[in-house]
Amino acid sequence: MVVVAIVGVLATLATYGVRKYLINAKTAEARNVIGHMAKDAKAAYERESMQSSILPAGQSSAVVNNLCTDAASSVPDNIAKVSGRKYQSSLADWSTGNSSTAGFICLRFSVNDPQYYLYDYKGTAGANGTFSAIARGDIDNNGTQSTFTINGVVSQGVVLVSPTIQEDSPDE
Repeated sequence: MVVVAIVGVLATLATYGVRKYLINAKTAEARNVIGHMAKDAKAAYERESMQSSILPAGQSSAVVNNLCTDAASSVPDNIAKVSGRKYQSSLADWSTGNSSTAGFICLRFSVNDPQYYLYDYKGTAGANGTFSAIARGDIDNNGTQSTFTINGVVSQGVVLVSPTIQEDSPDE
């Protein structure tokens, strides 16, 4: 009887450990992807985004840097598509916005592998522009969403990115 009880306790602990390991592996996707989006937002700011018109001889133009503005929609477009399942996005999903100023196409960002999370990007242009890279998901389809967010801001011509990811119910 004692052996059976010990095996039962060990099985319970092992089940909890495996479940925790699987959830942590899935949330690693969200952390990795939004970190990549933040890196791409910073790189997009460093690209010049001035008009391609020809300057008259002897004239000059200031270097123009801007953060990409909001993505037209999240990928996928509905949280139900990733609630308790994976979603395989297409290149067309990530081709929203304008190549020089808005959306995922401005970031030059996409996810090619199946994903557990819905991804969104919010950004404002200007000298004090800000951005947020966001991942939302419901891994176990229980109606409770987990949210991961990383923020950035332009300060004195440099993009500063938060050193930590804000997590809300990561183990939902």
